[in-house]
Amino acid sequence: MGTINRKFKSSVFSFIFSNPDVLRELYCALEGITLSRDVPVVINTLEDILFMDMINDISFEIGGKLVVLIEHQSTINPNMALRLLMYIGRVYEKILNDEKIYSSTKILIPRPEFFVLYNGITPFPEEKTIKLSELFESTESLGISKDEFPALELEVRVLNINKGKNEEIAKKCQTLAEYSAFIAKVREYQEAGLTLREAVKKTVQYCKKHDILKELIDKHAKEIMSMLTTEWNWDTAKRVWQDEAREEGREEGIGVGLAQGREEIFKLFEQGLSVDEIKGRLKN
Repeated sequence: MGTINRKFKSSVFSFIFSNPDVLRELYCALEGITLSRDVPVVINTLEDILFMDMINDISFEIGGKLVVLIEHQSTINPNMALRLLMYIGRVYEKILNDEKIYSSTKILIPRPEFFVLYNGITPFPEEKTIKLSELFESTESLGISKDEFPALELEVRVLNINKGKNEEIAKKCQTLAEYSAFIAKVREYQEAGLTLREAVKKTVQYCKKHDILKELIDKHAKEIMSMLTTEWNWDTAKRVWQDEAREEGREEGIGVGLAQGREEIFKLFEQGLSVDEIKGRLKN
């Protein structure tokens, strides 16, 4: 694949949900509300960041009153609230633009809401709330009792969107239901022994036949195949080089010294080698 482009993180999820009308439908399904189509939705997802792990999946404003950040995860990250705190600061910078935050005039900002939509294979409840305060160091050793109401808090709703989970939400957002069905089909074909590329190709054919994300697939089948295989191979490659780094006693794992190894691992995935085969090559 050559040098991996880390300037913009493309994913099938963010690609599918890059339409304001679809985002309005998704938000209404998540919150169980109804919004008029007249209420404007403006996408303000962060772009042009050096490393792809440091940009958010989707962020958008609703009527200038709300700003919603949605992350899509196949592995639950306990630090998600911290990441979203960093994202929301940059999103506010983008929204405010040239506003004078140091002036004596009060500036009103859109109220934030945070979601993580999970579709990994590890069992996870239908919904769970994670909080930034769960990451705070204990101050008891300093003789300071735990503050019940921390000065800084951020809550994230984590929702399991795997097929068969949160069905009420899926019923209210057809695009989300079809996306979940698409991912479930890819995994089904992989479990049957197909390579990732073969599984994605066969899933695209299946979805065309069964009207699943049909309009999008008709227009962008090649892009979707490329994005999903790259995205999933990249996630798996990261796990492999992190495992290798830990075995060698280098916890940083993704440090500069492993950059060449990362590229090598990713290229081996592109060639269709399994995780065990790649680990074997790395040790030889």
